Amino acid sequence: MQTVALSPASAPAHRLVETVVTVTDASGVALPDAEITVAQTSHAFAFGNIGFDFIGLANGDDDGAGAGAGSAGAVSERLAELFVDVFNTATLPFYWGRFEPRQGAPDTARLQRTARWFLDRGVALKGHPLVWHSVQPDWLLGLPSREVEQLQRARIRRDVADFEGLVDTWDAINEVVIMPVFDNGDNGITPLARAKGRIPLIRMAFEEARAANPRARLLLNDFDLSSAYECLIEGVLEAGIEIDALGLQTHMHQGYWGEDAMLATVERFARYGLPLHLTETSLVSGRLMPPDIVDLNDFQVADWPSTPEGEARQADELERHYRSLVSHPAVEAITYWGITDDGAWLGAPIGLVRADGTPKPSYHALRRLVKDKWWIAPTTIATDADGRFAVTGFAGGYEVRAGAAASAAFSVSATQRHVTVSLTRA
Repeated sequence: MQTVALSPASAPAHRLVETVVTVTDASGVALPDAEITVAQTSHAFAFGNIGFDFIGLANGDDDGAGAGAGSAGAVSERLAELFVDVFNTATLPFYWGRFEPRQGAPDTARLQRTARWFLDRGVALKGHPLVWHSVQPDWLLGLPSREVEQLQRARIRRDVADFEGLVDTWDAINEVVIMPVFDNGDNGITPLARAKGRIPLIRMAFEEARAANPRARLLLNDFDLSSAYECLIEGVLEAGIEIDALGLQTHMHQGYWGEDAMLATVERFARYGLPLHLTETSLVSGRLMPPDIVDLNDFQVADWPSTPEGEARQADELERHYRSLVSHPAVEAITYWGITDDGAWLGAPIGLVRADGTPKPSYHALRRLVKDKWWIAPTTIATDADGRFAVTGFAGGYEVRAGAAASAAFSVSATQRHVTVSLTRA
C-alpha cells in the first residue's frame, strides 16, 4: 500500500497522523490499482490572526474603525489574499466600548457580515472578548455594580446567541488577574470584579456564554503568565468552572523570549490538562521597546519604522517561535496579532506585511511552514488491490481525485485511522 507522507524531519512526530483511505466509486465498489491524486486542503491546527482590518472590506466600505480596526480600502483586496493563503482562523473585535458605544445599538450586523465573509473563504472565527475591563462603554460609568452585572450578563447572552454558528469560539473573559486592581482609567467592570471577586466573575462569564451557545468553545485568557495566573486557574478548576482552553498572550515588543523560555512557560500551563491557545503573539521588525517598560501601553512614539535588519530578525524569530510551539502537544492554536503594520497595536512594526502592502520576510517564513513544510501538496499515487492508500500528515482536510472530474474530501485526525471515500463527479 502506497503512502503519501510528510517527512518526519519536517514536523514533530506527534503532529503526524496516519490514516488508511479506501477509495470506492459512487456505488461503493472499491477501486483497485487506480491512479489518484491526493492533496491537503486545510489544517486542523488553528493558525490565526486578527481580522480587524477586513471589516470595511467585508461590508463594502472603507470604514473599519467602528469595531476598532486598522486600515481598509484598495490595499485590503491584496491583503485579504495574503491573509487567507496562510491563516485559517480570524479573531474579530467585540470590545464593548466600540461594539456598543451607544447603549442598545451594537455593531452586530457589520460583524455578522464580516464573519460570513471570512467563513466563505474557509476561515473560522473567534470573538474577543466578552468580558474585559478595558475599552468599556462610557454609559456604564457611575452605575451600581449590581446593574453593571445585569448589563454584562445580558451583553454576553445577546452577542453569543446572535453569533452562534458564525463565531463559536470566544475569549469569555480577558485579563482577570489585573482586573480588580486595574487603575489606569475608570471603567465599569473593575468595580464589579472587586465586588464579586475574580472566580465568581469568571463563573458568570462562562455560564452565561455556555447557556447562550452550549457548543461554544470558551477561553480564559491573560497576559499575566506569572504564578498569579496559575493560582487563578487552580481556583477556577477547583470551583468546577468548565474551561475549554487556556489563553496565553505573548506580545514580545521587547524581544523574543527564546524557545527555552517559551516552552518552559507552555509546560507550566500544560499541567492543567487543557488545550493551550497562544492568543496574542507579536514580534517586532524594527527597534525593540526598552526592557524597563513594564506596561507595553506606556511606550508611545510618533514613528516606529520597520527596518531591513529588524525584518530579518523577525522572520528568524517567528519561524523559531512557531516551530517550538507546534512541537508541544498541548498547543492547538496560535494567533498572531496583526497582518499589517498599518494600524498595528501601539504603532509597532509587528505586522507580517508592511504598511505599503508588501509582505515581509516573516510572512514568507510562516507561509513556508504552514503551506510547505507542514502541508501535503498534490501527489499522484496508485491504490492497492483493495483500493487503499495511506496518508501521514497534519490533522486536517484532504482531497482525493481520479481523473479530471471525480473527487472526494476526507479528514485526517488522531481519532479516525481509517476512512472510506466515494468518488463523485462534479
